[in-house]
Amino acid sequence: MSRDPLLKERWEILSGKLSEQFAEGAPLELDAVIYLIGVQELGQLNRNFKKDEKINLMHIAICRLLEPYGYYKFDHFDTEGWPHYTLVEALPTLKAGEQSVLMKEAIVSYFMEKSYLQ
Repeated sequence: MSRDPLLKERWEILSGKLSEQFAEGAPLELDAVIYLIGVQELGQLNRNFKKDEKINLMHIAICRLLEPYGYYKFDHFDTEGWPHYTLVEALPTLKAGEQSVLMKEAIVSYFMEKSYLQ
């Protein structure tokens, strides 16, 4: 991420805001941010989730985050209100660091789209 100073700056601002809002200032890991996006996308904010539901929430978030890149397409909501996506294009093989940069870029874009981040 050091190659893109604007992305790095935006990520630091975003992670700071999210940490203050959801973790009493403690730093949030990338997985925690993805989980929060999944909860936001599901829209069922005031409930507890089972372990398998938490994994599904992260999957929803990843699909939603990578949709603008053409990897997934929203398909439908099921009877319980859970969104479902279809894989459009297989993800390229990326190294761990490259995956992290892609996800951070997608997360920053997501929160800019939601006007949470300027």
